[in-house]
Amino acid sequence: MTSTGTVLVTGATGTTGSRTAARLLAAGHRVRAAARRGAALPGAEPARFDWYDPATHDDALTGTDRVYLVPPVGDPDPAAVMLPFLERARTLGLRRAVLLSSSAVPEGGPAVGAVHRALPTIFDEWAVLRPSWFMQNFTGAHLHATTIRETGTFATATGEGRVAYVDADDIAAVAVRALTDDHAPNRDLVLTGPQALTHDDIATALTEVTGRPVTHRRLTVAEVRDRLTGQAGVPPEFATLLADMDRAIANGAEDRTTDTVHRLTGRPPHDFRTVAERETARVPRESPVADSAPAPVTRTRSA
Repeated sequence: MTSTGTVLVTGATGTTGSRTAARLLAAGHRVRAAARRGAALPGAEPARFDWYDPATHDDALTGTDRVYLVPPVGDPDPAAVMLPFLERARTLGLRRAVLLSSSAVPEGGPAVGAVHRALPTIFDEWAVLRPSWFMQNFTGAHLHATTIRETGTFATATGEGRVAYVDADDIAAVAVRALTDDHAPNRDLVLTGPQALTHDDIATALTEVTGRPVTHRRLTVAEVRDRLTGQAGVPPEFATLLADMDRAIANGAEDRTTDTVHRLTGRPPHDFRTVAERETARVPRESPVADSAPAPVTRTRSA
């Protein structure tokens, strides 16, 4: 890994941001931890940062030379605030950017897809991380995890569709490599776990790991959309986008695995059962609307 200046980590209290910051600090890198109220992470320099408040941007950027980008949560058009920020970052000397996107959102696609498309035109050194859905959705404070704890159920419109859920720790490990290796990836990286599972498979694994019955409830796409707007408070336009992603899963869009985690970290990605065993004992710390992939979108499936 190359010697870095200070790495700005946006969303530093979120699911991947907190893990990325911790790994950078453990490896001896200087970190500025950015969040709306600043992020009090041991060893990091806190910075107050709000995508929608340009007055916070220069202070967060000054003295940094690379950035981990977590898009604003729930915004169907994050490019409107992210692209001016990135142009300003380049002006202030930032030279490498690593963007958290989603396996469900291609370059030029909806939401953060527009930022993906623009990133190589702004920076010579860049990467776009496109993780599958997060394993932590079932163990943190995501809507799935909350309803599992409260009712022993979670609901999707994915039917028999399979998803190769990915560990947020694996995403952070790849992010650190993309931020600090001598040569930036300069490409998008689709990140998955080692096995594509149906949500019935997920329910079975959680039942076995926790010793409590967990059931996957099958809803329609319309029911998922209404549930997101009602229970999770997701804006209607964004809820429709997320519900349509369930439809895409049902049609096989996420039924794939990649070797990206292994190639960049030198070890295989963690499997779902291992992560469930590790995480279920932890106190929930992720916001239900934190970066929880696919992060395009930063869905809470989902940041």
